[in-house]
Amino acid sequence: MIAEERVVTYIRSLETEECPVLEEIEREALENGVPVVRKETQSFLKTLISLQRPEKILEIGTGAGFSALLMCAYAPEDCRVVTIENYEKRIAAAKENFRRAGRGEQITLIEGDAQEVLQGLEGTFDFVFMDAAKAQYIHYLPEVLRLLEAGGVLVSDNVLQGGDVFESRFAVERRDRTIHARMREYLYEIKHREGLVTSILPLGDGVAVSVKRKEG
Repeated sequence: MIAEERVVTYIRSLETEECPVLEEIEREALENGVPVVRKETQSFLKTLISLQRPEKILEIGTGAGFSALLMCAYAPEDCRVVTIENYEKRIAAAKENFRRAGRGEQITLIEGDAQEVLQGLEGTFDFVFMDAAKAQYIHYLPEVLRLLEAGGVLVSDNVLQGGDVFESRFAVERRDRTIHARMREYLYEIKHREGLVTSILPLGDGVAVSVKRKEG
């Protein structure tokens, strides 16, 4: 845990419940071992969506569909969401959850490898939520930035990897060193890339918020 446990516990105690369907979907996902964005990250995401009021959202990593539904609940009514998922077992559950929540027409789930799907997408999005394979963030970035419109926001979740990312690579277990190296590369890139303004926050498991600057 990045933040002190008592701080996180207190912040979570202040949270309010979502609609019954969302609460049920979250509970079922957790019971089935499907990752769901943490409560404090949910609150932050809701705030950003309320501020940005995006018309088109791109999500990389659908999971159970909870975060897509959460963003829909706080976005304008005419907002459209495109979400990408490659794990077959989660795709059917997510589609069913979209139907249960009455968002089947608002959310489009594209099945397949995210890198390939991103390369085939056209148009732009004004909000992107990245919550997929952490080692692939750095590879997704060029296509994400191509699709992100000027003034748009990119939110990258789980970027601090439980604190591992700021440890020496030798302090990280061998099997995690590729993720460690690629996430450090990703964070350096979004902090130093010309045309991006990025803040990295020790919220949840680490959240990076990047804004694509408008020219001039």
